[in-house]
Amino acid sequence: MKVAIVGASGAVGQEFLRVLDERNFPIEELFLFGSPRSAGSKYSFRGKEIEVKLLQHNDDFKGVDIAFASAGAGTSKEFAGTITKHGTVMIDNSSAFRMDEDIPLVVPEVNATDAKARPRNIIANPNCTTIQMVVALKAIEGLSHIRRVHVSTYQAASGAGAAAMDELYTQCQQVLAHEPVTVEKFPYQLAFNLIPQIDVFTDNGYTKEEMKMFNETRKIMHSDIRVSATCVRVPALRAHSESIWVETERPISVEEARDAFSKAEGIVLDDNPAEKKYPMPLFLSGKDPVYVGRIRKDLANDNGLAFWIVGDQIKKGAALNAVQIAEYLLAENDI
Repeated sequence: MKVAIVGASGAVGQEFLRVLDERNFPIEELFLFGSPRSAGSKYSFRGKEIEVKLLQHNDDFKGVDIAFASAGAGTSKEFAGTITKHGTVMIDNSSAFRMDEDIPLVVPEVNATDAKARPRNIIANPNCTTIQMVVALKAIEGLSHIRRVHVSTYQAASGAGAAAMDELYTQCQQVLAHEPVTVEKFPYQLAFNLIPQIDVFTDNGYTKEEMKMFNETRKIMHSDIRVSATCVRVPALRAHSESIWVETERPISVEEARDAFSKAEGIVLDDNPAEKKYPMPLFLSGKDPVYVGRIRKDLANDNGLAFWIVGDQIKKGAALNAVQIAEYLLAENDI
């Protein structure tokens, strides 16, 4: 396969390099593209130095089979035609096309076959918080249809990029040294704080991040499921956590849920309260699966179930999900 990464110098672009190598993805030739700022940079991949080329409107993607794009929605919209015009399949990690009717929005553990219907040769990678949530919801949906979801997210600095992770480090050092705190990547100081806003607010009082979870979940699961989210930035470095409550059509026992999670694709059950075992981002950064714990019946609704999940935002929430889509297409001889 001839593969391209657009946005190679960013946090997700760098994760693409690691994931493609870890999973031994079959690559004959790898091309890296970036902005004028990153063009000319060199990165090592499987023993070779590859120089980042400037992303331009030309024929550089001719002969490329798959392009993983993670350079922002504006860049994806501008260059989608250039990337796909010679038949390249573009797997896009931005929000540019997620809700377009003719663009599949895919989480392989949930709706892999949707990737086959791509009239514009573009497949969208969902939002990171949505990805890890629907992997978990799929296991419950197999037991009884989910009517409603309430979710609070605890999102690490990694969700705002590599520079935001660096800023959290810096802020912690500044606070401990009693120095003025640098605030550039977040609306407020994140160190030793929680910020109950991710993305801008919409007219209904929810943020765009929260509305992504509502809309994307319905599209991925082909469901009338209703999701009410509160998204919070927390001073964790990497890996997002979510506290999830679901209401199903029939009551689901804790035992049923545990069994379903233990058998589900892409999930690791980590749930032993007696031994204080539950998923935590500190220990799960860099891991592939979504981890599930704190499974319990809801005390306010007979058809309610509550649980806690943790997943690496840069990995499963971005690069890994996209690579899994490409692996599925390869297995299906659809690329």
